[in-house]
Amino acid sequence: MHPPHAWRLLAAALLALLLGLGSAPASAQDAPYDAVQRQTQAGDWAAALAQADAWLAQHPADAQMRFLRAVALQRQGQTEAAQAAFTALTQEHPELPEPHNNLAVLHAAAGRLAEAQQALEQALRLHPHYAIAWRNLGDVQLQRAAESYRRALQHAPHAAGLAQRLQTVEALLAPAAAR
Repeated sequence: MHPPHAWRLLAAALLALLLGLGSAPASAQDAPYDAVQRQTQAGDWAAALAQADAWLAQHPADAQMRFLRAVALQRQGQTEAAQAAFTALTQEHPELPEPHNNLAVLHAAAGRLAEAQQALEQALRLHPHYAIAWRNLGDVQLQRAAESYRRALQHAPHAAGLAQRLQTVEALLAPAAAR
């Protein structure tokens, strides 16, 4: 029903943005974050999770490492565990926009577009200049528009312009390589 490839691309772009932040360590203590980021970028999920778990065993309240661990879970395809981790972060650190954004990506990928929109709107209330959240919100709104046009076509299959609108929205949601 929803083009899953669009959300995979969105998640990949989000990960690239998130992992690109703070790549140079400010101190020796930043080294574990860099290691987890490098391992996640390389697709070495087991090593990233082991490194994150080892750090969190000593620093269980470290929100940054908990976030990186959740991203690794998300990239590994452990969506339920990632969703639980991002949800916990949004509850324990409601001031952080990133967990709301990542949670929204998971909601959208599962077709829970209203929940995704709410999470993105919260991320944007917290950080109004968060460009990736604005882009994700636009994508969610496009998905919701496509749903609306599909429903309208079910009830009025010959209505003028509906099929064209749906086709236009679906073209916007198609991966860039297919265009």
